[in-house]
Amino acid sequence: MAHFIYEYSANLSEPLLNLPGLMQKMHEKAAENKLFPLSGIRSRAMKCDHFRVGDGAPDKGFINLSMKIGRGRDLQTRMQAGEEFWQMMLDHLAPLMAQQEVTVSFEMRELEEQVKFNHRNF
Repeated sequence: MAHFIYEYSANLSEPLLNLPGLMQKMHEKAAENKLFPLSGIRSRAMKCDHFRVGDGAPDKGFINLSMKIGRGRDLQTRMQAGEEFWQMMLDHLAPLMAQQEVTVSFEMRELEEQVKFNHRNF
C-alpha cells in the first residue's frame, strides 16, 4: 500500500506543475522498487484555493506530498525510497520552481496495522 496525497496552492501553473505526469512517475517508481504492490498504489491531489505562504505574497506557492504506507519496511528501506521519491519530485518541479517561488515538502508515514482497513475487488 502506498497512497500519495498532494496538496498545492491554487496559484501554481498547472502546465508547469503537471500533476498527472508526477503521479505517473511516482507510481512507476513505487512499483519498480517492488516495495509497494501496484494494485495498492493510489494518488490524489487537492488544490487549495485558500492558503497563505510565508509573508503572504500572492505569487508564493506550495506543494506538499504526504505519503501513507503500510507497516513492514525497515527505516533504512523507507529512507532510501523516500530519498528517491523526494529527488524525483524536486526534479519534476524544477521547471515550475524556475518560474515561481514555491515551497516543497514531503513526508512518509506508516499506518498502524491494527486500525487500517482495506478492501478491493481487484
